[in-house]
Amino acid sequence: MKGELTSNKQANDNKVDSQLSWIIASLGQVAHFTSVVIRNVLATSGWVRSAHTAPYAKSAHNSQLTKFAFTLAETLVVMGIIGVVAALTIPNLNQSTGDREKVAKVKKIYSNLEDAYGRATAVYGPLDEWFVDTDNLDPESAIMKFSGRIEEFLKVSKKCEIDKQESCFAFKRTEGNISPSPDSSSYILADGTSLRMGFSKFERDGNRHWKIPIMVDIDGNKGANSLGKDTFAFAINDDDMVLTPNGASNTPAGKNLACFSTDKQSNKQYCTGWVIETGNMDYLKLDKDGKCPNGTELSWENTSCK
Repeated sequence: MKGELTSNKQANDNKVDSQLSWIIASLGQVAHFTSVVIRNVLATSGWVRSAHTAPYAKSAHNSQLTKFAFTLAETLVVMGIIGVVAALTIPNLNQSTGDREKVAKVKKIYSNLEDAYGRATAVYGPLDEWFVDTDNLDPESAIMKFSGRIEEFLKVSKKCEIDKQESCFAFKRTEGNISPSPDSSSYILADGTSLRMGFSKFERDGNRHWKIPIMVDIDGNKGANSLGKDTFAFAINDDDMVLTPNGASNTPAGKNLACFSTDKQSNKQYCTGWVIETGNMDYLKLDKDGKCPNGTELSWENTSCK
């Protein structure tokens, strides 16, 4: 998995270098073509005199200088065109590069969590054997046991106390920060990622269930601290005991494309599956009607706004 992430990062870097080379070459071609066209137009209109008619053409050398030199007007026009092209191209390129870096970080933390979870179950046994009586299980005790075993296999640089969790992990859902709760544990990992693990019980179809929600902020408490931008959600459910990205294509929220909902910012917690499976964050480009800038709609069949 790590080799694959390294390979993907190298491929993305090569792609960005190729795009930059293409842009630079294109700008050079545009500048050359524009200068030739403008000079021909100016010469035709009489603004630029030829070497034979110029009163100051005293020699063949001066004639060549007069013939190939650019006027100030030509230079300014070309610079203006280059500026417009750069203004239209570079911001999109920067955004694309930034999104690729975030995608790589989400995939990395997913791989690290899977590895830690797998190693913990190899040492302590299957997860459903960690909690003997789930009906009467205290959520605080449950998450302390779970997080205590998982953290053994993670590179943790800081563990926050229950009443000081916001110093490790704080994010915005709709308005304000989510308050810390006694049934969660928060950490800062060695790579600067913030991690928060919780435990919750609920009823479904008349039966009692439990799940372990896991939130990660790929740049810690810096940045937007916002779901779908730098904060992403995972969960382990008692149905299959598998670490699953929220909104994965094989889950109900993923099939319903809950990530693309524009009426609730909290639905962005279901974008994690999209990021990992498609390798992009194009849902951030959607307008209020849920459409891409080119008018298309995202789906598991059409996974890009390009």
